[in-house]
Amino acid sequence: MSTLFKIEFTIAEDKADEAGIFISSKVPHGWEETPSAEGRRMTLFLEDHILGIEIVKEFESHFPDAEILHSEQKKEDWALAWKDFFTPVTCGKTFTILPPWLKSQGTETSQNIIIEPKMAFGTGHHPTTALCLKTIGNLWNKKALHSDQTFLDLGTGSGILGIGLGKLGLTGLGLDTDPQAIICAKENVKNNKVCGKLTLAVGSINSLDRNINYDVIVANILSGPLIEMASDIIPHIKKGGSLILSGILTEKQADAVAETYERYNIGTPARFIEGEWSCLVWETVEN
Repeated sequence: MSTLFKIEFTIAEDKADEAGIFISSKVPHGWEETPSAEGRRMTLFLEDHILGIEIVKEFESHFPDAEILHSEQKKEDWALAWKDFFTPVTCGKTFTILPPWLKSQGTETSQNIIIEPKMAFGTGHHPTTALCLKTIGNLWNKKALHSDQTFLDLGTGSGILGIGLGKLGLTGLGLDTDPQAIICAKENVKNNKVCGKLTLAVGSINSLDRNINYDVIVANILSGPLIEMASDIIPHIKKGGSLILSGILTEKQADAVAETYERYNIGTPARFIEGEWSCLVWETVEN
């Protein structure tokens, strides 16, 4: 199909977080958020027009006071629109995320991750992605991560977290249940010259052999799946390894996720907070 289905949701600020959670439960990729006079505007593009109509109807039901606009847009227009939106993202002291047309703005003091904006989640503009990279950088700088370690990036999206770990010298696997995300991630892996560091595959945690484990597992997804997959994730962490979980709202979800994993006797996580989002980190899992 030569057109994309464009949806714009404009919603009051006090409902914006709830709306974001709703959208993220319906689509496998990100969206653009911008301030508006009425609160916040969320712009979403979909290749599946039927899914787009269903999302509009459900959003109208859940948020009757929101303003909703939808239309069809040529794919090439969508790509050009991303150029106006995508700006460099500094993630702590270790990583900077840039689009290809701004890669000359990268610095020698940070690891520059080049991301081609596509339909898959993970450009670095979503605060949980930037928070994860900042946390990874902090762990690296305190020598909690090492270049000879292995990692699993669960729900890899555009591959951004796995690319970051690969640039630090770690070697690992990125999994995602969305084939389109893996196609996008492969392009980003090639552009960042980490083909020997990050392997990609369609699948989730239950597609792994139970005997395979990793020094580092990072999962930037939703709190619900993180809770549901706890018993499957923990056996894949090497003794003394690190677990990094994000995509978690601080007030509504962080305690529930932490308590679920603590039941498996892996200790209490450190919490790194950015705005309304939390990243939970277990540095040395003893299991």
